[in-house]
Amino acid sequence: MEIAVYSAKPYDREYLEAANATMGHRLQYFDAGLDGETVALASGHGAVCIFVNDKADADVLEALALGGTKLIALRCTGFNNVDLNAARNLGLKVVRVVDYSPNSVAEHAVALLMAINRKIHRAYNRTRDCNFALDGLMGFDVAGKTVAVVGTGKIGRVFAKIMLGFGADVIGYDTFPSPEFEALGARYAVPGEIGASADIISLHCPLTPDTYHIIDATMLSRAKRGALLINTSRGALVDTEAVIDALRSGQLGGLAIDVYEQEAGVFFRDLSNTIINDDTLLRLMSFPNVIVTGHQAFLTREAVTTICQTTLQSVTEFETGQPLSNEVKAP
Repeated sequence: MEIAVYSAKPYDREYLEAANATMGHRLQYFDAGLDGETVALASGHGAVCIFVNDKADADVLEALALGGTKLIALRCTGFNNVDLNAARNLGLKVVRVVDYSPNSVAEHAVALLMAINRKIHRAYNRTRDCNFALDGLMGFDVAGKTVAVVGTGKIGRVFAKIMLGFGADVIGYDTFPSPEFEALGARYAVPGEIGASADIISLHCPLTPDTYHIIDATMLSRAKRGALLINTSRGALVDTEAVIDALRSGQLGGLAIDVYEQEAGVFFRDLSNTIINDDTLLRLMSFPNVIVTGHQAFLTREAVTTICQTTLQSVTEFETGQPLSNEVKAP
């Protein structure tokens, strides 16, 4: 099947080609992301393969359908960038990668937590200048602290297991409680407990209307002063302006994020020789107690291999008329 691959980075091409060796699809790669200006590139392709920041709203989907596209294949788990109602009305099928490697994201969240707590980023910069002073690098033991896991799906449970291994008291929040989470030795928080007790809050939930800005000014005002916030899920779970205010006042002790609410025009690109026009992001990165990584939590060999294999297998299922194992449908 002819597949237009948008937002194609070198690692995408390498691992998609490896996965395609036994499938025989015809892949055409585009560096550009999918949006209203680039949708014409997909004309004549039966499927498009897109990533987290590609735009698949009603207008783009209509243009895709007119160009002969029948399948939207997301090489990611989240699908908030696709208008599922419009896809259904246009007769377009949508598939995603339901499960790749929860370890990759959970382990990156742990890496961010330890880096922001133990000031690894600051120590690295100092020692590069032969400054081995320790002033300002004080952290705390994770053992004995309370870690709140918001979203206790597969990734959240892996993160919780690692935190339990550190000796932390792990509490969770999820609208759909998981017996597996409790079986680990963690427990679900009672109302208000996360804000009052959590020394560390890590977000592992999808972006939905209910979770949009789940971390806002009200929640931050109720949080334990000096708590650390980790986000490796979706940028819009966090109200960035509210977080900046909480960092400035000291209410929030530190922030480590792999996702950002307005990341679409910035992440996955080398902007080292340009002036970034996002003043909010620049302000955020000016804080010494903030670490930002560029949506790399998924980027392990194991995860990317599974993502590419699953994505192309979904295209094969569609092409051969099989049931779509990873189909996403409008509610």
